[in-house]
Amino acid sequence: MRLLITTPTAVVVDDPDVASVRAEDESGGFGVLAGHADLLTALALSIVHWRDAGGTPHYCAVRRGVLTVTNGGEIAIATREAVADDDLDRLEHTVLAEFHERTEAERTARTESLRLQMKAIRQIVQYLRPERAGLFGGEP
Repeated sequence: MRLLITTPTAVVVDDPDVASVRAEDESGGFGVLAGHADLLTALALSIVHWRDAGGTPHYCAVRRGVLTVTNGGEIAIATREAVADDDLDRLEHTVLAEFHERTEAERTARTESLRLQMKAIRQIVQYLRPERAGLFGGEP
């Protein structure tokens, strides 16, 4: 099997000789072996594990993403961020913690942006209320 993990700016992993892949989506962990049915799923913030044909384990932390399996042997993962490393402890403790922090910071920024948008809409609605005299050529 072939495993391809990409971000918008780089090919992080391109391994043409993979025996098995283990990943995690919102429903839990799952595995992919040669001959797997076609699959499309959204990955959780997690670590993708795979073994090459010699049985050596490899790891890549992904910050969410989309995993596809095609023709039972082509596995592609598109993600915003990915860090490949054979040191599982470092990935679990350092990289995943950074990914969680960035995700939380983005969530906070989105919330603040929505709050500002709602404040602007309330101001516009208040200004355009029909009871405002003299607005749009009405009586003063």
